[in-house]
Amino acid sequence: MRNKLIFILILSIVVISCNNGSEKKNDYTVATSLTNEKEHPGKKLLEINCNVCHSPTAGHDERIAPPMIAVKKHYLTDGISKEDFIKSIQDFMKNPNAQDSKMPAAVRRFGVMPKASYPESTITLIAEYLYEFDIEQPEWFEDHFQQGHESESRKGNGMGKGKMKDIQQATRLDSNLSYKDIGMKYAMGTKAELGKSLMMSIQKKGIIEAVEFCNEKAYPITDSMALYYNATIKRVSDKPRNPKNAAKSKEKYYLKKFEKVISNNQEPQPIVEHLSDKVNFYYPITTNSMCLQCHGKSIDHNVYSTIKRLYPNDMAIGYTENEVRGMWSISFDKK
Repeated sequence: MRNKLIFILILSIVVISCNNGSEKKNDYTVATSLTNEKEHPGKKLLEINCNVCHSPTAGHDERIAPPMIAVKKHYLTDGISKEDFIKSIQDFMKNPNAQDSKMPAAVRRFGVMPKASYPESTITLIAEYLYEFDIEQPEWFEDHFQQGHESESRKGNGMGKGKMKDIQQATRLDSNLSYKDIGMKYAMGTKAELGKSLMMSIQKKGIIEAVEFCNEKAYPITDSMALYYNATIKRVSDKPRNPKNAAKSKEKYYLKKFEKVISNNQEPQPIVEHLSDKVNFYYPITTNSMCLQCHGKSIDHNVYSTIKRLYPNDMAIGYTENEVRGMWSISFDKK
């Protein structure tokens, strides 16, 4: 009996030692025990922090950045280890620049992404998720990738004849879409135009000038998209920066519903109201690390001074990641 107890004790020590030795091989493997895609924390972090610009659903000509599947395919070279893959993502995020980018065509079209203060652990988990699992991709992506990005140099950022033709064709297809899909198209199309202009402003001039850009250009861009789509498009909030964006009572009610869904880590679904001849569409706007530079709890002093100068009654601060900052409120004719 005594010998049996000694054997069990030795076996336990060996098992514990093996577990401790394999728990963390290096700085880049932190969630290797998670084999279920839905359980991996990188999935939610990618959706919160990356998809706002690298959306898997935005059309080819409505993008402000390449989809994350493109990032994965360019960085996931043959034979690369997970550790090296994660390190290459981390290194670029620490110092985004055209020379070190593995996506020169994307840089030519969208420019270099602005440096963002994402925690290293967040980037590690996102990169690990990219390496381990299949991710959502746009319907057009596979053909585009196989063609070697031949169309990128022709399309560029401008609203040329080819791009206008594509958008007009997509607009004609609205009759085949559900009202929910039409509302999402209008919201994401407007978001893409706002986001593209904002990102360009950040890249060229920095965060302070981006605040001034929002003050001067956000409304004209939104109004021009509303005119283009023949819809009423607003961004509303119960904590507005611009008083013009203050939510009304019904909109506040829907904001609270979205806040409850997000706080429960559930996927928000659009709210669609059917009137006799119109449709009202509502969808939340959530925060990520980029948003927090102007809407977070710790804002650079100079940035905050600019905000208070332009918006003396600002209420849109104090947020953390993945909170409802506002909502799309869109109305369009049923016909």
